[in-house]
Amino acid sequence: MDLFNTIFFAFFAGVLPAVIWLVFWLREDADHPEPPKYVLMTFGYGALAVPFALVLQLIFNALFDVTGTEGVAAMPFLSAFAVVCVWAFCEEYVKYRAAWNGGLKKAITDEAVDVPIYMISAALGFAALENSLFLLAPLFDNDIQAFILTTKLRFIGATLVHVASSALIGIFSGYSLFFAKKIHKMYIVGGFVLSVVLHAMFNLFIIKNSQNSFAGFLLIWIFVVLIIVLFERIKRIKVNTIDNVREEKKEDTD
Repeated sequence: MDLFNTIFFAFFAGVLPAVIWLVFWLREDADHPEPPKYVLMTFGYGALAVPFALVLQLIFNALFDVTGTEGVAAMPFLSAFAVVCVWAFCEEYVKYRAAWNGGLKKAITDEAVDVPIYMISAALGFAALENSLFLLAPLFDNDIQAFILTTKLRFIGATLVHVASSALIGIFSGYSLFFAKKIHKMYIVGGFVLSVVLHAMFNLFIIKNSQNSFAGFLLIWIFVVLIIVLFERIKRIKVNTIDNVREEKKEDTD
């Protein structure tokens, strides 16, 4: 397979799972969908965030003499967990910035459910490019079996990790609209912390021992089910409802 075809197939196979998941989540907001151009813009910004996350991770690795996943696998549990938490934070931060630049800062973000929608869109853009990069190696080696296996695992594992972790930040941020500014920030921080821990735990399961991969996938699917439940709840929150709650709280304190 020549270079062009290799890159094309890696890109196609990497993007397709992300697009399938994007369609699924957009259907969850079918009653009041976001403008497609902003969703696609956010998806694109998510993909562009990949090299920024990689640079941040490489800088951290250089500063603290971390030798990639091999070095983490040999570390004691707590040290390894701290490292993968930093890696996860780098990715969650750039995905959040991608969502912010893509759609969150726009005036069309007028419902609580819009926040997780844009966070998920950015996460899937990030996953799409990351998937493509992971698929290049088996294609260059002409290892079709490894290519198919990697594609499956990225679809049901790593892609959902990005969705679940970013969705948590989005859901916490959406719920935070009920509260005053100080508590609003606490919700966002709480969402980030939970997101990073979830992301890091999955990565650590995979890095430390491949036999623990089942536990990692089970953890992610449990969170995905939880997110779907929370997503249905947050869809019912309207801006006028949020404003009414704030007014009632203000009247109670007067």
